[in-house]
Amino acid sequence: MTSDASGPVTAPGDDPLVGGSEPPELSIMTFNVLRTRAGSASWLRRRDPIRTLLQRERPTLLGAQEALPHQADLLRAALGDGYRLLGHGRDADGSGEACPLVYDATRLDLVEWDQRALSRRPDVPGSRSWGSLYPRIVVRAVFTDRATGGRFTALNTHLDVLSPPARRRAAELIVASAGGGPAIVTGDFNAGATFPSRRILTRAGLEDGWALARTRLTPEWSTYIPGGRPRRGGPRIDAIHVRGFDVASVGIDARPVGGGLPSDHLPVQAVVRQRAVAA
Repeated sequence: MTSDASGPVTAPGDDPLVGGSEPPELSIMTFNVLRTRAGSASWLRRRDPIRTLLQRERPTLLGAQEALPHQADLLRAALGDGYRLLGHGRDADGSGEACPLVYDATRLDLVEWDQRALSRRPDVPGSRSWGSLYPRIVVRAVFTDRATGGRFTALNTHLDVLSPPARRRAAELIVASAGGGPAIVTGDFNAGATFPSRRILTRAGLEDGWALARTRLTPEWSTYIPGGRPRRGGPRIDAIHVRGFDVASVGIDARPVGGGLPSDHLPVQAVVRQRAVAA
């Protein structure tokens, strides 16, 4: 049975909402960090809250979106020397904003990884299709959990904001990239849970972690918060989808960090456990 938090959050402002996890559980986060140039007032204001958030929560696996190189560097550095980063910019030359996967290499062994364009030509960096204004990408990695021996695929993405056909076709490519086994998909999908692109994922067995969770740690906040005012009832465009995992808990952290919010998107977190693996 799923339970819902009745207050704003279940954890005081300085405590982890989820925090690090112990085997056989994994802590997962998806977080759009808001693309911001180095040295800008926005970045100087938000970099310490982002660092504090990550050091407080210490996810086993983080899927980030809109990360420019200096922002990606901060994500990995904030989580410490045991973490590794996968992915690069979405443009043809590898520059521009990225969708990096950052993972705890003391817990997860990397088997293989790749980055592909979400287009008719996925092997062509920087390619665009179906009305996308900008290139869109998916970063895919296969991991083995050192603690349990379980193997799974992780994918991280940021779908198009304007074109529903682009989102649908991208979702189909993500399903194909996920294969048929256990998988975790993190992303800013620019679409709520009932939109066609998200239903393509769920029909493939990649279930919405919010719907699947036994416990919901927070209200169902809208995850995009222009103006910095968290509100209920809007779409959860940032989400974690899973296949072959049970979801113990999920939350959308709307708490200020250091007096402000670290992004115009709220981080979404889940504690998951792979089915049919040893503890």
